[in-house]
Amino acid sequence: MKTLLKRAVLFFALPICISGYFSLPAAADSTADLILSTRCQGGYNINIWRNYRSGELLYRATSPHGDLSLGRGTSQATEGVRVYKFENGNYEYWVWDGTLDDPQAGTLEVYQNNYLLMRQACTRS
Repeated sequence: MKTLLKRAVLFFALPICISGYFSLPAAADSTADLILSTRCQGGYNINIWRNYRSGELLYRATSPHGDLSLGRGTSQATEGVRVYKFENGNYEYWVWDGTLDDPQAGTLEVYQNNYLLMRQACTRS
């Protein structure tokens, strides 16, 4: 009976896992422009999108720790480097597009209650 149960779980779980692996990329979204795509240490892949109609900035991140989608971001230039900021409850996600030394490099910073929790180096992808 346990073997039959294991096979049934595998039969239903495997297609779900495979379909998630081969799902359409976010680039298939026809309502937004991809303005930044970056890969960060720790396995974080981050895409920043701008909605065609509203101009809203969207944050899409995938990582081994889970995926995150946020909206209503802001953008500002700071000392020649652009930073995108997104909020989710007590958390803020900052994505720096480049550095003064290397425009292809960047940084992901995560804050909780204005306290820096994580900083990862990134490169444009």
